[in-house]
Amino acid sequence: MRTLTFSGYTWWVKESSEPVGPGPSLFSGSPRHVEVDRQGRLHMRILRTEGKWTCSEVVNSRSLGYGTYRFYLETDVALFDPSVVLGLFTWSDTPDYANREIDIEFARWSDPGAPNAQFVVQPAVPGRMVRFRIPRGIVRSVHSFRWEPGAVRFSSRSGSDPARGTLLHTWTFAGRDVPVPGDENPRINLWLNRGEPPSDGKEVEAIISRFRFEPLRGR
Repeated sequence: MRTLTFSGYTWWVKESSEPVGPGPSLFSGSPRHVEVDRQGRLHMRILRTEGKWTCSEVVNSRSLGYGTYRFYLETDVALFDPSVVLGLFTWSDTPDYANREIDIEFARWSDPGAPNAQFVVQPAVPGRMVRFRIPRGIVRSVHSFRWEPGAVRFSSRSGSDPARGTLLHTWTFAGRDVPVPGDENPRINLWLNRGEPPSDGKEVEAIISRFRFEPLRGR
């Protein structure tokens, strides 16, 4: 399995020979699909390869636990085709706490009129998720969740400074069924809902300029 270094961490690059979840989609580990540029930014792409649409995903090699997970984007997510999904999340291969999946996702789930962003503490049922819109023209943005005992606190802001950018949306999920840490990893993926090609037939790129993790104090 191919690996790369991004924001001081080692990440595995997902690859599949057949459609797999999420989607199901085909995933490629090639440098055309996933690369880090000279500025240290991560580029992820959905490309048409030999007649097939292929997607991208990276998995942090470390399990980080409680703390703040912060993702810096240089992409106008409002321009994504309705079939495209960009996910910033944690995931565990063990099923406890719905795979410890905590999501920030940019997607319209194949519905052009739907909101294009959501926060979720899986499973995605009423009360455990909130959907909202990010307007066009926001090229730089910062998206984060603070995971702590009994709560997950989400935030999306425009700009490159999480303390000063315009607040786009915030939401807190709290309760006894908040996941506790296990073997989850931070992950980033760019994929196609239901495996459907982009309706406009265009290839897709997302640029993640940085990933930052701040452990919970006292942990």
